[in-house]
Amino acid sequence: MKHIFLVEDDMAIAKNLSRLLTAEGFTVTHAPTMQQAFDMLGKQRFDLGLVDISLPDGNGFTVCTEIKEVQDIPVIFLTASGDEASVVTGLNMGGDDYVTKPFRPRELVARIRTALRRSAPASSVFEAGGLSVDTAAGIVKKDGAEIALSALEYRLFLMFICNPKTVITRERLLNELWDAAGEFVTNNTLTVYIKRLREKIENDPSNPKLILTVHGTGYRLGDGHAEK
Repeated sequence: MKHIFLVEDDMAIAKNLSRLLTAEGFTVTHAPTMQQAFDMLGKQRFDLGLVDISLPDGNGFTVCTEIKEVQDIPVIFLTASGDEASVVTGLNMGGDDYVTKPFRPRELVARIRTALRRSAPASSVFEAGGLSVDTAAGIVKKDGAEIALSALEYRLFLMFICNPKTVITRERLLNELWDAAGEFVTNNTLTVYIKRLREKIENDPSNPKLILTVHGTGYRLGDGHAEK
């Protein structure tokens, strides 16, 4: 589960953002001031910083510099101004992206996930149940032979690989597939993609061991062996 470091002095915005991100499967730690942000950086490990530019005791640019020096993770700026000077300054200070308030929740979540993907290790190999996935090369093999997945099938499987201990809701899958495809993905379409993916990667698609159904919630990644 990815850990988001939210630095935002507006408590109402922070509360709403924390609720949104938690619902999307993230862990959120909130700091309302620059000094509190500095204190927390030395105590916890984060995966991404979501930083407001205007803070009561400083600014987000300074916080970004500290985050990059201490933990070297992606930083997305939240700015109410949207003026070109602030945006350029933030990016020059090492920021990875920015979102102008008021922002659209789906867009913000998509930008966070994109920044996290870009910061992922250059090479990673997942192996389970005779299946091997090289995420750097985008190659999936079953018992040593390469299998062909469509772009959306691969993206769907990658979501499970990147969240190995998380139950992923159907709503989250729909939102991410929609972002990746650039077109609306329905519940019925998702069911079809899950079925097709299982047919290609499972030894027995009718009794899946890799993409497991969590009834009433969504799906999770299995280890390729029978559930005990």
